[in-house]
Amino acid sequence: MARPQFDVSVPANGYRWWYVDAMSDDGQHGFTIIGFVGSVFSPYYFRARKRGDTAAENHCAINVALYGKAKRWAMTERGSRHVSRDVDVFAVGPSSMRWSGQELVIEINERCMPLPRSLRGRVRLQAKHFYDEPVALDENGKHFWQAVAPDARVRVEFESPKLSWAGRAYHDMNWGVEPLEACFRNWTWLRANSSTGTHVVYNLAHRGGGRFTFARTFDNGAVSSSEAPKSFALRRGFWGMERRVLSEAQPQLLGAFEDAPFYTRNHVAVTLDGKPCEAFHESLSLSRFSHPIVQIMLPFRMPRVS
Repeated sequence: MARPQFDVSVPANGYRWWYVDAMSDDGQHGFTIIGFVGSVFSPYYFRARKRGDTAAENHCAINVALYGKAKRWAMTERGSRHVSRDVDVFAVGPSSMRWSGQELVIEINERCMPLPRSLRGRVRLQAKHFYDEPVALDENGKHFWQAVAPDARVRVEFESPKLSWAGRAYHDMNWGVEPLEACFRNWTWLRANSSTGTHVVYNLAHRGGGRFTFARTFDNGAVSSSEAPKSFALRRGFWGMERRVLSEAQPQLLGAFEDAPFYTRNHVAVTLDGKPCEAFHESLSLSRFSHPIVQIMLPFRMPRVS
C-alpha cells in the first residue's frame, strides 16, 4: 500500500514534497498544505545552490493556505536542526505530518505572513483507496509525480482561526533530483472530482523544448489514462501570470486562491470525461521564479529560521 514515506532520502539539489488539498462539502472553505524537503520555491535554497550548498534537508517547510472567509497563508522555512523525519513522521519546527495506519494527521502551528497572525489546527485525512504508480514528468527520469490518496475525506479543526468542517480531499507526492527550473519552463496542473472519479491533468513545457501532457482518472482503486484535453486561456493574474486550463469545453474561472508573480492557484469550472466539474488548478512559471526581482520579493512571504 502506498504511504507518504517521510524518511526517503532527498539528494543534493533535489526535492520532495507531500501535497494535500481539500474543499468543504458546502463549498465555503478550502485549503492546500504542502510539506517540503528541499523547498522548490525557496529563495534561500535558490541562493544556497548558487554558492554550492546543495543540502535539501537544510531547506524544509510546511506551507499552509486557508481559503474562504478565514483566509490565511504561512510558509516558514527551517534549517535541518529544526527538522525531524522518520518513515511515518515529518516534523518541521512546531508543525508536523504524521501517517497513522490509513490516516494522515497534519498538526499546524505557524505564524502567517505578511500579517503576523497565529495559524493553529489539525487536519485528518482518510481514504479507502491508495495508489502506488509514479509518473515520470521528463524523459530523463529526474522528476516524478505520484497520486497517493486522490479521492479522500478530511476533517478540519482549527483553533486559530476558529474553523470546523469536513469535505473531499486529494493527496499526492512529487520528487526530483534537480531544481524544477533546470528542467521546466512552466506547467499547469489540475485535479477535479466528478461522478466518474478523481481527474488529474498535467501540462508541462520542458526547458529544452517540447511539451508533455497527460490525464489520469482514479476511481474506486482503478486507474485509467486518457489523452489530455485541449488548452484554453483564461484571464491573466494580477502579475500577468498566464492561466491556461486543460478542459474538454470552455472553462470558467470561479476564483483565485493565490495570485503571485510566478504562480497562481485557482478554482475553475472544467469539463472532463464529458462531465462538468470544479477543480483546483495551478499555473507555474519557473522562468519568472528565477528572475532576480522575484527572488528579492520572496522572503517577505517566506521567512526562514536557521
